[in-house]
Amino acid sequence: MSPEEIKAYFTRNDRTFTFARWGRPIAPIVFGVEDETLRLLKGAIEAVTELATHSLSETDPELGSNLMVFFFQDWKELCDVPKLDQIVPELGSLTLKLEKAQANQYRFFRFDEAGGIKACFSFIRMDEHLNAVSGEALCLSQTVQSILLWSDVAFQNVSPLALLPSGETILRPEIGKLIRAAYDPTLAVYSDQPSHALRLFARIQAQLAL
Repeated sequence: MSPEEIKAYFTRNDRTFTFARWGRPIAPIVFGVEDETLRLLKGAIEAVTELATHSLSETDPELGSNLMVFFFQDWKELCDVPKLDQIVPELGSLTLKLEKAQANQYRFFRFDEAGGIKACFSFIRMDEHLNAVSGEALCLSQTVQSILLWSDVAFQNVSPLALLPSGETILRPEIGKLIRAAYDPTLAVYSDQPSHALRLFARIQAQLAL
C-alpha cells in the first residue's frame, strides 16, 4: 500500500483526514444474537485485537462496556433500548434518517481527551443483504470496522475481507498490516494530519523487513 492509499482509508467524504485508534482496553458486550453468533463475534474480536497487539478487558472502569454491538431487525427497536438516547445524541431523528436511507449498519464513536477511541456503539440491522452473508464474514467485518476510526467511505467499494478458494473468509493482508501499524506504540492514538499516513506507511515497511 502506498502512502496515498493509506491516507484514503482515513480521509472522509468531506476531504478531512482523521485517524484514531483505541486508547484503552476494549470491553465488549453484544445484544440480540444467539449463542453461535456470539461465539463467532467474540472470536473475531479476540483475533483482531491480537493482530493489533491491543488488549481486551472484562469491564471498562468508566463505562462498564465500551464496545456495544446491537443486532436487530428494525431501526425503531433502538428507541426501546433503555438509556440509549443518553448515549447516542438525537437517537430518534437518527433512527428515522437511517430508516429512510435503508441503512443496514451504523457506528457511533466516543473519544477521550487525547482523541483516542474510548467507546464504539455498533448497530447492525439484519436485512436481506446481511442475512445472506456468512456469520464469520459478518462478525469479522464488523470487528475490523470498529478497531479504528476509518473513513466513512473506506470500504464502500472494496471489502476489508477476502474469500479464499477453500471458502474461508479472511482479512485482506494489506488491511491486517495497516491495523497492526496503526497500533504501533510509538504512534499517537489520534491525528488529523494527512502526514500521519507516511508514518503508517513506514511502520508497514518495517513489518515487511522483519
